[in-house]
Amino acid sequence: MRADGRLPSELRKIIIQPDYLRSPAGSALIRCGDTWVLCTASVEEKVPPFLRDAGTGWVTAEYGMLPGSTHTRSNRGSSGRGKEIERLIGRSLRAAIDTARLGPRTITIDCDVLQADGGTRTAAITGGYVALCLAVRRLQQAGLLSADPIRHPIAAVSVGVIGGEALLDLPYEEDARAQVDMNIVMAQTQKGPAFVEVQGTGEQGTFDRRELDRLCDLAEGGIAQLFAAQSQALSEENPKGVRP
Repeated sequence: MRADGRLPSELRKIIIQPDYLRSPAGSALIRCGDTWVLCTASVEEKVPPFLRDAGTGWVTAEYGMLPGSTHTRSNRGSSGRGKEIERLIGRSLRAAIDTARLGPRTITIDCDVLQADGGTRTAAITGGYVALCLAVRRLQQAGLLSADPIRHPIAAVSVGVIGGEALLDLPYEEDARAQVDMNIVMAQTQKGPAFVEVQGTGEQGTFDRRELDRLCDLAEGGIAQLFAAQSQALSEENPKGVRP
């Protein structure tokens, strides 16, 4: 039994509140246990210089932890770790969208960690997908897109090994003492679940192929539940900026 009473294959309680803010084209507050991340999607009618005249769009991300999100104050501004996480979020969300159909515009997903208790990057990807879909929906409603550019859902979760046991969705207390720590991003394609990215580290040792397969299977089961939570959030009628 884990410290919070969950089973090894059990996610923390997931709550996704769509359109949490009034101003952005799309937004979502995702709560994974005591990790809270606010994801917003902003649209600009321009693309980075390397895509100029390419006729295609771009999706990028920024990530930051608010000063009061942890027990010790986090400094504002980007860090090396933050940049690495931003690239992961951007890569993951670009896998969700056909940028050619998006047209020559950029959607930036800003992920601000309000409260951190492990799994902030995976929560940012899962909530960022919802914010991205809402922004695309607004572009369609405005007649700015002729076809839906969303290809398939994207979600992410952490898994790890503690004392030889594989565990899903690690809070900070577990993450800090895991022998193996992984972040897994998956897509729900027409052919079924598919991996987008797998980040795995033997923090205090190594892991073999059998353990890798076990962790991937565990993540796939958890991500299936995250896809369902995303679908539920996107089906909810919630006027922008009205909090449930």
